[in-house]
Amino acid sequence: MPVADTSQLTSGVAERYASSLFELALEEGVVDSVAADLDRFQVMLDESEDLKRFVMSPVFSAEDQLKAIAALSEKAGISGFFANFLKVVARNRRLFALPGMIKAFRVIAANHRGEISADVTSAHALSAEQENELKAALKGVTGKDVAIAVTVDPSILGGLIVKVGSRQIDTSLRTKLSTLKLALKEVG
Repeated sequence: MPVADTSQLTSGVAERYASSLFELALEEGVVDSVAADLDRFQVMLDESEDLKRFVMSPVFSAEDQLKAIAALSEKAGISGFFANFLKVVARNRRLFALPGMIKAFRVIAANHRGEISADVTSAHALSAEQENELKAALKGVTGKDVAIAVTVDPSILGGLIVKVGSRQIDTSLRTKLSTLKLALKEVG
């Protein structure tokens, strides 16, 4: 019996929620503030392993998740539209799909603005100047304005991993070391 691909299930849930969030935010004229709140929440996820585990864990009840998300939102200064969205997601036990919802919302918002979206993974936070240089370089390659979403992952050691659509450019030190390790095994 084949096992269902949970990443596809999560992706479908994330896209539906993100699409609904975008449509409602567009109707209310709060797309930019929702995007800022999404970014703020993504930073919280990136910086807290405990929050990542909480979001992904099926152990907590919907009530516990709702209380925790409400408290976190208040502490982070996330209110109004996006805070209510987070509560709906928690009440419906869909917090596990939240990272995908954030990513999907960014793609939808970028498409709406006529931009393309790029996911960038870096070993450390990028400065505003570095982000602008990266946007300019990606615009030169794609011919369109590029909205980037940066995720910090120290495990890549250095360099960047850039995903634009179905294309990925991996200049991470981790990948280069893995390639070198494989090459050395083949020689020896």
